[in-house]
Amino acid sequence: MTTPRLLPARGPLRLLALAQFGNSVGDGAYYVTSALYFTHVVGLPPARIGAGLTVAWAVGSVVGVPLGRLADRRGPRGTAVLLALATGAAVASFLVVRGFVPFVLSALVYATAQSGLSAARQALLAGLVAHEERTGALAHLQATLNAGLAVGAALGGVALHQGDRAAYLAVFALDAAAFVVCAAVLWRLPAVAPSPVVPGDGLAVLKDRPYVALTLLNTVLLLRMPLLSLGVPLWLTERTQAPAWLVSVLFVLNTLGVMAFQVRTARAVSGLPTAVRALRGSGVLMLVTCAVFALSALDAGPWVAAAVLVAGSLVLLAAEMLQSAGSWQVGFDLAPAGRIGEYQGFFGTGVTVARTLGPLVLTALLVEWGAPGWLVLGGAVLVASYAMGPVARWAERARSTQVPCSAHATA
Repeated sequence: MTTPRLLPARGPLRLLALAQFGNSVGDGAYYVTSALYFTHVVGLPPARIGAGLTVAWAVGSVVGVPLGRLADRRGPRGTAVLLALATGAAVASFLVVRGFVPFVLSALVYATAQSGLSAARQALLAGLVAHEERTGALAHLQATLNAGLAVGAALGGVALHQGDRAAYLAVFALDAAAFVVCAAVLWRLPAVAPSPVVPGDGLAVLKDRPYVALTLLNTVLLLRMPLLSLGVPLWLTERTQAPAWLVSVLFVLNTLGVMAFQVRTARAVSGLPTAVRALRGSGVLMLVTCAVFALSALDAGPWVAAAVLVAGSLVLLAAEMLQSAGSWQVGFDLAPAGRIGEYQGFFGTGVTVARTLGPLVLTALLVEWGAPGWLVLGGAVLVASYAMGPVARWAERARSTQVPCSAHATA
């Protein structure tokens, strides 16, 4: 049995993966250092940082939809390059931020450009990769994303060890430079022809009730995203006897697992029927995950608790990879060919909503309710995963009555 390579074969997909790797290295360093930089160096109160970032990402996710539409109409390659440069400029502006209002303005540009860049890259991928190969391509991109985040987090760790202003500023400079590199790599890709303009059609995704319903259900499934960064650390320290350092072990385990197995997992997903089965399987595994994590609170000693948490994290890893592959397939297959950027921009708002509201939901369920909260979370995800099937079929029937536009690549 062959082992999937982290980078795909030479061609457009490899360039997309390299662009993804480049900016995720910068992002990984930024994620682990930004909170301490803005509190310790800039001097902003943590509550104001949280409020500013929440507003920025809420606005950014909404604006990302028309930016995705712009990518469809003006061409995704040029749009992606401009948005990558805008993201780099926003990160560079953090180097001179010294107050709350400038911080919020920079964060708004950063979140908006990031959301639009994600949608534009999806449209670019759709124009360069054959329909049946998109889920596998996204699996490669997810693996390289995790690899970049791991490298960036290690570099950020060096800055945290140094702990001085210069080290933090070096991290932000690295992130800004990474987005410039990302833009340069994206520019080397073949151009994708813009979709024809249909007068008066506006943002059609907002009128597409089946796709809106799919996005809402997928948002529930994405509540697994803040689990390892927030839910499990809070649970581990507040409710179990496991050592606190296990949090980093579980994070690394998840990152390496996605790098090693996401591509292989995605091979089983090649159309709507297999995507729906993958989503149902992920829902079942998430319920098992939640039940196992709930058992870690039993008074059986620190090492038993640690072993149970590791077991739960492995099941979570399998659930995450199935959910990712299934959602990618559904999100692409049910978006009209000429509106990939617009529809993916809307589908991607689920990530922002899950990351914004997820901490509130997980804190209430896990910290306040304890073990029953885990079961409520697992049950909600299971119900949403099984509902994806009927809603996907509803969307497919609605799509069959429409005449799709088409996008194609040009050298």
